[in-house]
Amino acid sequence: MSVQRLHVQKRFSEVAIFGHFVHLAGQLAEDTSLDIRGQSQQTFDIIDRLLAEAGTDKSHIMSVTIYLQDIEKDYAAFNEVWDAWVSDIQALPRTCVEAKLYHPDVLVELTVIAAKP
Repeated sequence: MSVQRLHVQKRFSEVAIFGHFVHLAGQLAEDTSLDIRGQSQQTFDIIDRLLAEAGTDKSHIMSVTIYLQDIEKDYAAFNEVWDAWVSDIQALPRTCVEAKLYHPDVLVELTVIAAKP
């Protein structure tokens, strides 16, 4: 069985699919001028689109790693958007950490592992 990669770029792929597992590279908002709520929502929309393209959806997420640039400042607002995004499914396994992200305007980045039904 081979690995299928989607949206392959020079240094990475956005998606890797192996068997029944889908791995998403770190996803972030396209418009980094948005506040934490806007960046979070835009990132969730991208994740939804990539998971659908890979043949799955957020209800099949196995784990999410959340990287916040400023966890003290943005954790509560991020969770408001998160709670709305996952309101129709059981609680997802997740880890949330503070991290220095690749650009100062990036407030949140998420990596996702999901099952493919």
